Amino acid sequence: MALNLDTIRTTAERVAASHHLEVVDLEFQGGAKFRTLRVFIEKDAEERAKLAAKASENAEGDETLPRGVPAEMLSGVTHEDCAAFAQDFGTVVDVEDLIPGAEYTLEVSSPGLERKLRGPEDYVRFRGSLVKVQTFTPVSDNRHWQGRLTGFAGDVLTLDLSAVKQKGKAKKAVTATVVEIPLANVEKAQLVAEI
Repeated sequence: MALNLDTIRTTAERVAASHHLEVVDLEFQGGAKFRTLRVFIEKDAEERAKLAAKASENAEGDETLPRGVPAEMLSGVTHEDCAAFAQDFGTVVDVEDLIPGAEYTLEVSSPGLERKLRGPEDYVRFRGSLVKVQTFTPVSDNRHWQGRLTGFAGDVLTLDLSAVKQKGKAKKAVTATVVEIPLANVEKAQLVAEI
């Protein structure tokens, strides 16, 4: 039986939904002996909305919310959420034999403040945030960009380069303060924490 990541992701999403969580990303790494399945989770949209409301109402007195971090960047995941999800998901994976072979390690965590951006919904959700983007092919003679994500429309993301001091080729190559990058040309993208 071969490893099917789509089946594992579907199962993870089903288990996560029962805990009011969403699967952000899933990775499987390693060889025959040291295999690791990593699942990155966050609260679902309803729970994130509750967290944002709580943050705006009680930002000063609540020690559970980090200061200076925009609420949309918080995954809201606690250690208890990760443990409960890992227990239930690990049981299902083992019972359904979704990872054939002897042993593997299951790691469950939040995506972190510098999370990867995956699909169009992430670019819409995190508009206004600082991001790092690496492209497949150069845009204005550069493949590495850092700036504020100011827009996402028609599968093109817009970065405001004046938001951060540019480094390397970006510093020399661009005289404009805005760059537009087609989503199809994005190799990697992630948030940059502003604390």
